[in-house]
Amino acid sequence: MKEAGGLGWLNGLPQAEARCELLACCTSGRWTEGVAAGRPYPSMTALLDSSNKVVAGLAVDDLRAALDGHPRIGDRAGTSHGHSDWSRREQAGVTTSDDAVQQGLAEGNAAYERRFGHIYLVCAAGRSGAELLAVLRDRLGNDPQTEWDVVRTELSKINALRLAKLLGA
Repeated sequence: MKEAGGLGWLNGLPQAEARCELLACCTSGRWTEGVAAGRPYPSMTALLDSSNKVVAGLAVDDLRAALDGHPRIGDRAGTSHGHSDWSRREQAGVTTSDDAVQQGLAEGNAAYERRFGHIYLVCAAGRSGAELLAVLRDRLGNDPQTEWDVVRTELSKINALRLAKLLGA
């Protein structure tokens, strides 16, 4: 990935390069296509609004493609996914968690995946492992449609953070 230079940089990229750069933020092809096609953006706010609108319109298969770019919460490896360094930093609060929280996250992730058929996605930035575990346990009570709505909300938050990182904001 070349050095990002702000919104003007993203606006000026050829379409294929813009999609490629945006894949670092979200691995949904439909999201990258939608956000890239909305350029040029007059402001970061306009970019984030576009990103949120695209996420809101993603079908379940597109959401699953986005989930492919995220490691499990508490998964220390995370090296097989796209921007694993971003994921590690976003989950920094988990790495200092005690063994009970780590074990709870592992068990909770397994229960969540059995219940919903996909990984637990949450915007982890600035949150402790204990907090993320409590959120996970709470979300296990959601019905599948409600949970997909929560996934969309969390994905929008993560994409906003990653777009800001991509643009050096």
